[in-house]
Amino acid sequence: MVLEGKTPTGPLAEQWTKHKFGLKLVNPANKRKYDIIVVGTGLAGASAAASLAELGYNVKSFCFQDSARRAHSIAAQGGINAAKNYQNDGDSVFRLFYDTVKGGDYRSREANVYRLSQVSVNIIDQAVAQGVPFAREYGGLLDNRSFGGAQVSRTFYARGQTGQQLLLGAYSAMSRQVANGKIKMYPRTEMLDVVTVDGVTKGIVVRNLLTGEIESHSAHAVVLATGGYGNVFFLSTNAMGCNATAAWRAYKKGAYFANPCFTQIHPTCIPVSGDYQSKLTLMSESLRNDGRVWVPRTEEDAKAVREGKLKASNIAEEDRDYYLERKYPSFGNLVPRDVASRNAKAVCDAGRGVAETGLAVYLDFRDAIKRDGQDTISARYGNLFEMYEKITGDNPYQTPMMIYPAVHYTMGGLWVDYNLMTTVPGLYSIGECNFSDHGANRLGASALMQGLADGYFVLPYTIGDHLANQSYEKTPITHDAFREAEAGVKDKLNKLSSINGSQTVDQLHKKLGRVIWDKCGMSRTAEGLKEAREDVKKIKDEFWNDVKVLGTAEELNQTLEKASRVSDFIELGALMIEDALDREESCGGHFREEYQTPEGEALRDDENFSYVAAWEYQGADLPAKLNKEDLVFENVKLTQRSYK
Repeated sequence: MVLEGKTPTGPLAEQWTKHKFGLKLVNPANKRKYDIIVVGTGLAGASAAASLAELGYNVKSFCFQDSARRAHSIAAQGGINAAKNYQNDGDSVFRLFYDTVKGGDYRSREANVYRLSQVSVNIIDQAVAQGVPFAREYGGLLDNRSFGGAQVSRTFYARGQTGQQLLLGAYSAMSRQVANGKIKMYPRTEMLDVVTVDGVTKGIVVRNLLTGEIESHSAHAVVLATGGYGNVFFLSTNAMGCNATAAWRAYKKGAYFANPCFTQIHPTCIPVSGDYQSKLTLMSESLRNDGRVWVPRTEEDAKAVREGKLKASNIAEEDRDYYLERKYPSFGNLVPRDVASRNAKAVCDAGRGVAETGLAVYLDFRDAIKRDGQDTISARYGNLFEMYEKITGDNPYQTPMMIYPAVHYTMGGLWVDYNLMTTVPGLYSIGECNFSDHGANRLGASALMQGLADGYFVLPYTIGDHLANQSYEKTPITHDAFREAEAGVKDKLNKLSSINGSQTVDQLHKKLGRVIWDKCGMSRTAEGLKEAREDVKKIKDEFWNDVKVLGTAEELNQTLEKASRVSDFIELGALMIEDALDREESCGGHFREEYQTPEGEALRDDENFSYVAAWEYQGADLPAKLNKEDLVFENVKLTQRSYK
């Protein structure tokens, strides 16, 4: 299949405007005749549902949480990017576009990224109108701070609660449409399959998580806004419920999965402390504005710290290695996440890590507190400092935080064209669920930007182009396609319930996560990936022969929910490994040790790998087929990334 991205032609700055004019429209009186399903109620899903309902469409909104407000977007702490240039420090739409393409190591579509940069300025106005309490300067203007990968201050924030406050804004817009009868909410409901008729999306099959009942819902279009797949690693900064099931079931119905090996490791997380942990905690990247990252200069001092014989405060200034400031003087502690993460791993691998495990570096606010005062630092990051102290028992005002990289975000996802539609007509994917805007590495504060851009300002325009060609009549849920999909879902759940093995779902998930982290995590090698391929095959065989699922499918059964999701993670993990093996280069978060510069930076191969890898499902017993969308760069020059 030829991948048609539907990227507009003409000058970059005019493409989105011209494209919108060329899209088919649904007139206001006819919008009420169309039903749209939105799966997921995070920033992308909530903003899309609210906007579509506001336009007049009938919307059904589904989430597996007990409330739309519990979507994982609330965990995004540090801020949201926008090219407002309130600081008058040289920012612009083009600079945000350039920083995003460069930060993604030149593996994203120019047109998508430029559109994202354009609409970013509207997002802030929208959020302010909704009452989102962004931080303000003394004079009342909105404040900004810096994030990694940029030399300007373009990140709008609400202390360390930006995602939560933005989600409350979108949720309030949703609630208004629920009250108006334009949105019908389905909480505690999980999507388990996409239904297609003659290759066109007609609805979904879901499971009521409280009763176990399998239900079908018909619509004229389906929008997936279900987040990323970071929990394939078991330990990640994602909420434990975050999963890949909706996207993976769509993949198995014909939606291509793009760049699955592009996963983001966040450098600013609380280190792993033991095997008992079920998730990791993110300390916002915004902390790197004022915190300085360092480790002891010598292995001897680091060993003394690990053994409890030496405290950070006792290490003299000349015995500290502020390695990011030393190696990257232009960006310092605000290098992009992939660069900061790899460097943290390197100093720890060299024996200079701190904490008992040796897998931690310091994030120190001593100098910032001396410079600005504790009250100022508290006003910026107080809730983050409190959270750190509750988890670790250490007071960051008095002793440096300890951080280490952890899985945080996934740049890969369902392949979508410029209209955000997958390869299955009528099936859309927005936010982290798709692959479109971040290339091989996401800049901090850009996840919230993309989710709200897709939901508020892109999808409401583009979805009409598909609906305008659809009949007002919906496919009834009595159609054979719905019945077959329901039967397939029930068969899988019953099979999981009947295995009655000896290993828990979590035991097998941990095994999978360890393999993916060790061999397809912060760095990869061909040898390790080939080993991982065989390891995952064994884990899959173990799972389907020895997993223990208590209870039945016809009741509230959280073990069964987990088992269903982990079965998808196992298959997705295998595809991640194949994608990482196929991409014989290093770029962004995909670091193949065989391909690096003499300085240890990612070494791209633009001649052979300047493409989106879009994988096509061929069947349970056949390898996925690789399709390529060539990336064309007309407005930025492909160069070796440098933050020095």
